[in-house]
Amino acid sequence: MTALLAVVVTAVAAILIVEVAHRVMLRLGRRSRLAADLAAKIHRPFLTAVTLLSVQQAIRVFAGDFPYRGGVMHALVLFCIAAFAWLVGAMLLVIEDVTLARWRTDVPDNLRQRRIKTQVVMLRRVTVAAIVVLTIGVMLMTFPDIRALGASVLASAGLISVIAALAAQSTLGNLFAGIQLAFSDAIRVDDVVVVEQEWGRIEEITLTVVVVQIWDDRRLILPTSYFTTKPFQNWTRTNSAVLGTAEIDVDWATPIEPLRAELQRVCDSTELWDGRVCVLQVTDATGGNVRLRALVSAADAAALWDLRCLVREKLVGWVWQHQRDALPRTRAEIDSSVPAQRQELPIVRADLGAASDAARVFSGAGDGDARGEAFGGARLASDSED
Repeated sequence: MTALLAVVVTAVAAILIVEVAHRVMLRLGRRSRLAADLAAKIHRPFLTAVTLLSVQQAIRVFAGDFPYRGGVMHALVLFCIAAFAWLVGAMLLVIEDVTLARWRTDVPDNLRQRRIKTQVVMLRRVTVAAIVVLTIGVMLMTFPDIRALGASVLASAGLISVIAALAAQSTLGNLFAGIQLAFSDAIRVDDVVVVEQEWGRIEEITLTVVVVQIWDDRRLILPTSYFTTKPFQNWTRTNSAVLGTAEIDVDWATPIEPLRAELQRVCDSTELWDGRVCVLQVTDATGGNVRLRALVSAADAAALWDLRCLVREKLVGWVWQHQRDALPRTRAEIDSSVPAQRQELPIVRADLGAASDAARVFSGAGDGDARGEAFGGARLASDSED
């Protein structure tokens, strides 16, 4: 009777202490996000752990010998180990959540935030897995027979480890690849990538797979080892601002400068353009057509896609309305027995010295010179100065 009363008293006292601490944390949580998260997420594991520990100590001290005492005490020890593992895991998850809340990714120029988010998410998964494995190991070691078995198994651990490594070679490779990705910055959550000829965003990185959200809302599931063994494109490796092109074919007789002016007007009239690059260049002149490439820049890949489509649409519409004679055409010359006077095509002469900066990518105003140094070094820079 005394033992039962002691168990009840200690359990009630433990519950009261935990509830008082919970109320204090709730009050502190009005001014601290950390305290609020602790009050919300560790209340149950803390209550369970403290109550079980109190009951276990009360039985140990006040209860004498009774049937199945050893089994009851062993069960309480197992429950206490599981409860404290739950408590430690909850506390670590709270710290990680606070870290993620501090480094938000829904802001401009979020390169550092995305790096930290990726690393924290990976650490969370490793932490949970480690806590579960350690808890199961500690609980199993409380059984005397398993401890004795462990001593005999230790002698053959080398052979078992080799067999296990061979059997789980692919899984272990993906596991280590996932840890490598978390700290190598090869990819991060929310990075824009091109893999398997698909353009998408890194949605989730686990220890074994990477989920890529394709632009049309499909999901491409790839093993983490893919990103350590195969090449892929990362459009946001250093920053989210990117360049993109829109190409159209026109006739040889097309004046280029009016199209450059139209491209500049289109870029200036939309918020999709970030103000860095707006260039129109002739990139090819074969097969009877002239290929024009509009090179534009945007703050991120999503805006760049819309900007490229807008530029292509506006340039095509402008050519149709104002330079219909410049549309691509096919020319043929038919020989006859009577020579005919050939009609000379108009010759369009460009004043290279008067070409605008909008015709140059690696030199001229804006960041053209800096881009030229990055791709061609000091030699290209000196050539542009000459």
